[in-house]
Amino acid sequence: MSDDRPWLVVIDPQAIFASPESEWGSPFFASAFARIRELADAFGPDRTVVTRWVPTADRSGSWGEYFAAWPFADQPADDPLFALVPEAEGLSSLPTVDRPTFGKWGGALTSVIGETPHLVLTGVSTDCCVISTALPAADAGAFVTVPADACAGSTAENHAAAITVMGLYPPQITMSDTAAVLTSLGR
Repeated sequence: MSDDRPWLVVIDPQAIFASPESEWGSPFFASAFARIRELADAFGPDRTVVTRWVPTADRSGSWGEYFAAWPFADQPADDPLFALVPEAEGLSSLPTVDRPTFGKWGGALTSVIGETPHLVLTGVSTDCCVISTALPAADAGAFVTVPADACAGSTAENHAAAITVMGLYPPQITMSDTAAVLTSLGR
């Protein structure tokens, strides 16, 4: 018997994206994270996966130019910039999925949640790592729900643009909000 309950995926709740002092800090992180916490409490630690973006050591191809453009982020994976925010500790009982890519869909994540699950994607940034996870997951046959109010964009405009693009992919991707997800879970 398969377990078809959805999985909560909390994308990259890290200092580099949360801190107002970071060049990549989202001004919406705190409000989105309050909703992420609500969702994580409802899903429970055994049904929540946390991801972390870590820089790739491979500087061939476009990553070399990327890190040249963003030298502050060209640090070892154990740099405090890439640490989970303290509030993210304990959201999941599962190992953190570390990936050197914007999108978190792939073998490391599917080994935990399966190949064609129902995902509820939250996190930061809507216009980079969330959308980069949602589209390939949908392409692979997963059902994806994105509670927009539990995602933090780099700017309000970029968040809205990413939400609009992801909204073009029903029924694979469903745009939603925290209240509707909680209701669907019987909360």
